Amino acid sequence: MKESTNVNIDPNAQEIPLLQVRDLQITFKTVNGEVNAVRGVSFDLYQGENLAIVGESGSGKSTTATAILDLLAENGRVSGGSALFNGKDLTKLSRKEMEHIRGREIGYVPQDPMSNLNPVWNVGFQVKETIEANTELRGKDAKARVIEVLKEAGLSDAGSRLRQYPNQFSGGMRQRVLIGIGMSARPKLLVADEPTSALDVTVQRRILDHLGTLTREHGTSVMFITHDLGLAAERAEKLVVMYKGQVVEYGDSKEILADPKHPYTKRLVAAAPSLASRRIQSAVESKATAGTVGDAVAVARDQAAVPTEAPLISVDNVTKIYDISQGGFKKTQFKAADNVSFKIAKGKTMAIVGESGSGKSTIAKLFLKLEDISSGTMTFDGRDVGSWPKRELLEFRRRVQPVFQDPYGTLDPMRSIGASIAEPLVTHGIGDTASNRKTVAELLEQVSLPASTANRYPNELSGGQRQRIAIARALALKPEVLVLDEAVSALDVLVQAQVLQLLADLQAELDLTYLFITHDLGVVRMVADDVTVMRQGRVVEAASTDEVFENPKEQYTIDLLEAIPGGKFEFGTSA
Repeated sequence: MKESTNVNIDPNAQEIPLLQVRDLQITFKTVNGEVNAVRGVSFDLYQGENLAIVGESGSGKSTTATAILDLLAENGRVSGGSALFNGKDLTKLSRKEMEHIRGREIGYVPQDPMSNLNPVWNVGFQVKETIEANTELRGKDAKARVIEVLKEAGLSDAGSRLRQYPNQFSGGMRQRVLIGIGMSARPKLLVADEPTSALDVTVQRRILDHLGTLTREHGTSVMFITHDLGLAAERAEKLVVMYKGQVVEYGDSKEILADPKHPYTKRLVAAAPSLASRRIQSAVESKATAGTVGDAVAVARDQAAVPTEAPLISVDNVTKIYDISQGGFKKTQFKAADNVSFKIAKGKTMAIVGESGSGKSTIAKLFLKLEDISSGTMTFDGRDVGSWPKRELLEFRRRVQPVFQDPYGTLDPMRSIGASIAEPLVTHGIGDTASNRKTVAELLEQVSLPASTANRYPNELSGGQRQRIAIARALALKPEVLVLDEAVSALDVLVQAQVLQLLADLQAELDLTYLFITHDLGVVRMVADDVTVMRQGRVVEAASTDEVFENPKEQYTIDLLEAIPGGKFEFGTSA
């Protein structure tokens, strides 16, 4: 057993794991009978050690964690095995006994801070409530501890933020609050479920550094539930790889990720985007270039070397100013986009990257005509987007379509998938019921889904399937441009790889142009021809993808690249 580098750890405590999970089995009751979601999971976690559980959606990783925390849904139960924590079997404890351990001895950082912080209570009250529930502190002592907890979680101005509400915090700040709540009682174990999946890489790095400092100081063990293999390589000593409810590999994280043995782990590692990734080559391009010695990158470079016609999209000195109310009649101006310029050639992909608040999504909204430009011009196919007549807006909408981050939020849960895909056709008065049904079947085939999917509803599909539906709907009007705003950021690496391959194939087949908004630089490496890096509303660097990744000019770009979790780790490439 490798010795931990953490402080405040009794060497003798290393002999017995803090958490021993043995042959854990979890069953859910469904209308079609019982489903064995987790089957025979076993692993150990020692004091002061970090362990990551990885796997795709449905692998059982989050179910395993919620079972240990006694937070399974009502139709779920532990049907076998044990989970010994400090010698106590958590699966055998009463609800009252478990409530005493949860929070005090086992902390929890849930995945989505917006749905796990109550929007009607201020942040200070919510942290104080947790502290009073899990410690003996009350009144002024509890309030002092609230400020201490928030400072420890990285909020330097914690005292002045107690009265603020979750909606007044950025995503990174809300995540820090949840980490503060999880660590407030100095637990022996912290379970962190996708603690940074929706955050930009620089914010992610700061939060993980804070978490690492906190847990080292208090000798806390951490169990990460994540689909980010870079995070697992960089932050966890041990790794559990789960597939279809079972553990397929378990051991030293770096050893497994550098030399995976199980076919599923090999697939995961191969699909993980990283700094070493290369531009995805579509199946169409593969056939066209079969028999040549050049790889996808060489083909892209050759194509880039050929002089092109006027760009399809041109953004010139675009500025967007918002008036922010300061109370009463006072207003201040905020520049969300400041003198932004870039060009996109037809059939190419431009990625816009940057932290939250950098202005990248603002640019997407301006181009989609969801917001008005304050100054500057955006042209599409030679026409000024800002002055596009309203009577011709339907034509613009037909040619330019968006795909957003959360397909579940953009698909009507009461409409069948077929009706959702056909909605743009109906809105634009294209075709009749019979022809639209045929078009829907063709679109489903195009995004590699069976025609029978048309009769299903959004809640019956996985996240990856829903994202394919969103792409199919965007393609219904045969657009020339797709604006993809964080379109793959919420997907597991395998599903993400499938969707990115689909986008590459569709681009080659239909000569689509992509404006790709993302904070994931590994994904940028795989899909983009050119990159525009934004910070605080301004463009700080713009060049070809290869140039930005291999020879970044600006310190901010260098910082972004260095902040990628596991960015420098060499993942195994064994077949």
